Amino acid sequence: MTSSPTEKKTKRQPTPSYAATEKAQAVLAVWTERCKAAEVCRQMQINSMTFHHWQNRAMEGMLQALESRVNLAKGEVLSPRLQALLHKRLLNPNKLEKRLQQIQLAKTQEQTSQP
Repeated sequence: MTSSPTEKKTKRQPTPSYAATEKAQAVLAVWTERCKAAEVCRQMQINSMTFHHWQNRAMEGMLQALESRVNLAKGEVLSPRLQALLHKRLLNPNKLEKRLQQIQLAKTQEQTSQP
C-alpha cells in the first residue's frame, strides 16, 4: 500500500517524564526481581534503552554515594571506583559505535573490490 501526499503521518507520542523516585522504584523493582524490565517498560510506556540508561545512572549514583567521604574531602572530583567505571566505558565503545565501524569497513572493502 502506498501513502498519498495528502495522508497525515502519525506523530510519536511524547515520552512521559518521571520523577527520580519513580525511576528509582522502577529500577529497584527489576533489581530485586519483583518484575521484569519489559514489564516495567510497558507499564511506564518507555523503551528498553531508556530503562537501560536509568539502570546505568542508578549504579553510577550508588557508587558515588557509597564512596568514602575521605576521598571527597581530599578534593578528588571522582572516586577511584567511579573513575574505573568511566575508564571501562571509554575503552569499550558501545554497540552503535561498533556497528558503525563494521558498516564503514564493509563499505571500504566494497569500494576497493569494485573495478
